[in-house]
Amino acid sequence: MANDSHKPGSSTDVSTADISPVRRDIGPLRIIAIGFNIPNSWVAIAASLSTALAAGGTVSLIYGTFVSCVFYACAAVTLAELASVYPTAGGQYHFTSILAPERYNRQFSYICGMISTLSWTINAASVALIGSQLLVSFPQFFNGYEPERWHLFLIYQGLNLFSLFYNLFLLKRTNWIHDCAFVLTLSTFFVTCITCLARSKKQSSEWVWTNFETMTGWNDGVAFMTSLVTPCYMYGGLDAALHLAEETLNASQTVPRALMATIGIGFLTAFTFAVSMAYCISDLEGLLTASMPIFELWRTATRSDAAGVTFLVSLTVIVIFVLIAIQQTTSRLIWAFAKDRGLYLSHQLSQLSPKLREIPSNALVLNTVLVFFCGCLFLASTAAFNALVGSFLLLQMISFALPAALLIYQKRSSTFLPQCRGFRVPDPVGWVCNFGTIIAAVIELVFFVFPSSLPVSALSMSKSPHGT
Repeated sequence: MANDSHKPGSSTDVSTADISPVRRDIGPLRIIAIGFNIPNSWVAIAASLSTALAAGGTVSLIYGTFVSCVFYACAAVTLAELASVYPTAGGQYHFTSILAPERYNRQFSYICGMISTLSWTINAASVALIGSQLLVSFPQFFNGYEPERWHLFLIYQGLNLFSLFYNLFLLKRTNWIHDCAFVLTLSTFFVTCITCLARSKKQSSEWVWTNFETMTGWNDGVAFMTSLVTPCYMYGGLDAALHLAEETLNASQTVPRALMATIGIGFLTAFTFAVSMAYCISDLEGLLTASMPIFELWRTATRSDAAGVTFLVSLTVIVIFVLIAIQQTTSRLIWAFAKDRGLYLSHQLSQLSPKLREIPSNALVLNTVLVFFCGCLFLASTAAFNALVGSFLLLQMISFALPAALLIYQKRSSTFLPQCRGFRVPDPVGWVCNFGTIIAAVIELVFFVFPSSLPVSALSMSKSPHGT
């Protein structure tokens, strides 16, 4: 738990990052790149396309991006204001400790820290599975290969180990890969949208913007709300910049900007991608039954297998970059939580490795082990793994809502949010965003636990953004 030295009025209020033992080697542009690379909004839409399309068609997909942007913009503003005053790797759980009544601050901080840590580990497991699904889609297409579950498990664990070794031995020497990933993802976004629109037979605007059709068995309202899993997935890992604050130069200024840039760039790319792909859909039912819906969409839209494969290769490389960045970010959160004695073996997990450029190697290994066990769950039961992955967005939003609720409890007092902070919105906007974050968390808690379709089965109850 965050200790009492982080309470307002202490010497560590504003600049814990300034005295951090880790190397501060992430500049303002790179933290924006990392902050966007992890949610990678248009890629998240591509990977989870079928969930929204089955629960309302293109209407759910397109208008859902607006709803999710509002949800997560509220959360981003709340976190950005707090990060401008308390830029530490603990992020939400540090904020919670600072804002909670002194009698309960350790309990609240511990709960928030565990929720946040678990959500990031599940995020890593989710992306590792997406990567394995993308990799097996190539032999599926070329050779008619039908993967067994254990094939996906082995590839999943291979990606998990690769991200560990890259973070241990290469990442600090090749920090520029985050810049490369940022350029690659934006380049692929532009090329796929332009190529698909240029080559495909277009759907009518009426069909794209007004045709609501659900195949889930729910009424239209519930179907739309459950379909928000896909557009909300585009902000999975929104808080990445927070947990890298202690490696970021001038964190109190750059971390809030990175959070807001993630919202802005994420919405522009996701919305544009969703609309572009909606116009290119020729057979919705065929798309939903395909083993890799986005690949099928690209192939039919471009009328070229080569183009579809090329786009899929780029998507696979991007997902691997994302997994590396998630592993990096999660390890910093575990390290920060261990420093505050919030985990078993905290002394070992809070150690930095001088031989590996002051990285939290033990925290990296722990996260890899946890992701490994998540993969074992997938091997045992697809439904259970889907349920675990489906909890990621819920846990993440709860970790955002806790400091938002406590900020309201403290009446946004200048004791906790000084007027001279690096990121500030007008007070009425701040109130709206704080309440909006809590409302978004309640909505997700209600609708994201609904079964994905009726009649209810074990598979439909275990909702996952990307499905397995």
